[in-house]
Amino acid sequence: MIERPTALVTGASRGVGAAVARAFAPTHHVILGGRDEQALAALAAELPDARPWQVELTEVTEADVAGIERLDVLVHNAGMTTLGKIGDLPASVWRDTMALNLFAVAELTRLVLPALRRAGGHVICVNSGAGLRANPGWGAYAASKFALRAFADALRQEEPDLRVTSVHPGRVDTDMQRSVRAQEGAAYEPDRYLQADSVARAVLAAVNAGPDAHLTDLTLRPSAGPVG
Repeated sequence: MIERPTALVTGASRGVGAAVARAFAPTHHVILGGRDEQALAALAAELPDARPWQVELTEVTEADVAGIERLDVLVHNAGMTTLGKIGDLPASVWRDTMALNLFAVAELTRLVLPALRRAGGHVICVNSGAGLRANPGWGAYAASKFALRAFADALRQEEPDLRVTSVHPGRVDTDMQRSVRAQEGAAYEPDRYLQADSVARAVLAAVNAGPDAHLTDLTLRPSAGPVG
């Protein structure tokens, strides 16, 4: 019996992460990374071959990844959104943003690199439109996402036997987006945003592109056009 490939998805308890996990479920054993134990357990029960992995990504250690001997896909989806003008944000906010959006990604990747190398695996960094362009009030978040893109670019060159893809979605209809719009003092218009399933399909397309194809960067924008 051929063993199913393994995909580890962070931020899997809701939104884009949960959609990505569901997209991989028919073909992969899925490790569901996140902090919400109940939500992860509920999603694991829904999928044919999945297990919850409760973890604080900013404190991940070798013990947390013990037992992951082979990893075919690593999807870095967990992250935080930080809004505020540069003049209003203390250094602690920048540190917290970088800790989850960049440092945790780098450390988890380092810890599972042996497993990725064994599989000739694929690393997906779910980035953002903010990783391509910085706007007023989004400086700290954009800086973390620009840095995440640089991380992916460097990893791609350092590990030529792996595939590394940055996915840059625009606004997505999620609970996090609802919170963002509230902070912006703007209306929540889900019909104008991407659906989480659409982002998940893009991630799956990158992985399924074939051994001769390496999709390095994918940009998704809502078909409804820019959101103010």
